[in-house]
Amino acid sequence: MDAEAAAVRMTAWVRGRVQQVGFRWWTRSRALEIGLRGYASNLGDGRVQVVAQGSREQCEQLLALLRHGDTPGRVDGVTELWGKADTDYDGFAIR
Repeated sequence: MDAEAAAVRMTAWVRGRVQQVGFRWWTRSRALEIGLRGYASNLGDGRVQVVAQGSREQCEQLLALLRHGDTPGRVDGVTELWGKADTDYDGFAIR
């Protein structure tokens, strides 16, 4: 497997009005369409944390949708952190 196709892990923290508006379910649907594994969860400070694993290209697709897609609620900003895929997630979960 070449480096471009190697699995990566993207963790994104989404700020804005993203809780209680269906944002995690929307994110799950987009992630599954792209072919990613991971989860989306609400954080106590009002953000949503999205952990996605797949190819760099797939993760960048989801990141672009989180930033500029027709999301539920309102996204004020997204911060992401990249790393090596280290967990074998089963599908894409809502936590």
